[in-house]
Amino acid sequence: MDKYIQKAAVLIEALPYIQKFRDAIVVVKFGGSAMEVENHKKGILQDVTFMECVGMKSVIVHGGGKAISRGMKDKGVKSHFMDGLRVTDDAAIQVVHDVLTNEVNQDVIALLQKSGAEAIQIKGEDIIVAEKMVGEDKDGNTIDWGFVGNPVSVNAEPIFEALRQRQIPVITPLGKGEDGNLYNINADVAAAAIAAALKSRKLVFLSDVPGLMTDIEDNHSLISTLHVKDVEKLIERGIISGGMLPKINSGIEALKSGVHKIHMIDGRMQHSLLLELFTTQGVGTEIIEDGKN
Repeated sequence: MDKYIQKAAVLIEALPYIQKFRDAIVVVKFGGSAMEVENHKKGILQDVTFMECVGMKSVIVHGGGKAISRGMKDKGVKSHFMDGLRVTDDAAIQVVHDVLTNEVNQDVIALLQKSGAEAIQIKGEDIIVAEKMVGEDKDGNTIDWGFVGNPVSVNAEPIFEALRQRQIPVITPLGKGEDGNLYNINADVAAAAIAAALKSRKLVFLSDVPGLMTDIEDNHSLISTLHVKDVEKLIERGIISGGMLPKINSGIEALKSGVHKIHMIDGRMQHSLLLELFTTQGVGTEIIEDGKN
């Protein structure tokens, strides 16, 4: 009998969150190694299906870096990175587009449909206006990554229309420039821009770590709640660095644009999405701005 009571207790704990988040829009950035392991991938998309079933409106923005690298190797196109970003020339941008649109996106949709959800592809270049991204190295020299861009604006109406039809939009991190060129966009940055345009209730980054930790080697150092006002100090201390920076910086911009809360969780943990959203303690890091909940 005890095990049945425990199961009921789990549902009761989730009840207030289900009530609170009914009709709420949640943008989920899906990427990292979780996309490479079938059980992890299925678990995450089952979570998204559950969210849709209890009345939440989920939007998925996916990456696909490892799949792109495989696709480029198959096509004989060399991968080259500068400052952690893939240099994307004419040949590479075509591979990026084909892999993201015809392989990764379709795989996510197929798994959602297998879980019982209705999903639809939205091509990033159809809704995101992008501009070419340029930077400088430590010596002040210009870095040109080719067809790598940043979002300038997002047309959210196709996403809203899909949500009205109770479909889960699955979006590629690509944009179209006013120059007519296609641009590859960091999936974290694309997800944040889309969340800002939707003014979503939540933006969830799935990564390969439990969340933001003061010591990457110690899971007990997880920061459960991070206030925006404390971010700069953590950057100065080097606690926020590398691949965490685009997540944090784009997440803060999304908060300033109307998103209520950012979550960073480990996509490799089974059902981490449900545990973060529907339990009191959660399992990752939430980033909040004072005055929002």
